[in-house]
Amino acid sequence: QVQLVESGGGLVQPGGSLTLSCAASGLLYSVYVMGWYRQGPGQERELVASIDAKDNIIYGESVKGRFTIARDNAKKVVTLQMSSLKPEDTAIYYCRADGTKTYRPSYWGQGSQVTVSS
Repeated sequence: QVQLVESGGGLVQPGGSLTLSCAASGLLYSVYVMGWYRQGPGQERELVASIDAKDNIIYGESVKGRFTIARDNAKKVVTLQMSSLKPEDTAIYYCRADGTKTYRPSYWGQGSQVTVSS
């Protein structure tokens, strides 16, 4: 029933830009903390950015100033706008819906590959 459908991943050159989108369905989207995580080869999954129900935003240190997270509660979409991309940004990016604050289950998207390479 619950789905987090990601789109927008792909191959981009260093210094380029890319925007990921995550469309949610089957959940009360507006109360969830939405976020993006990534996992590079041989790496632990790490927080990229999160945005809660009151639009409080947290960015991972390595992406501050380059990435922007936003949510559209009407469309039930969370986006991650990425710019000045670096090879070290290469990873699988996962959409996350965290329902902990409202005692709801949490969910992961399937993951979307972002590759930054020339």
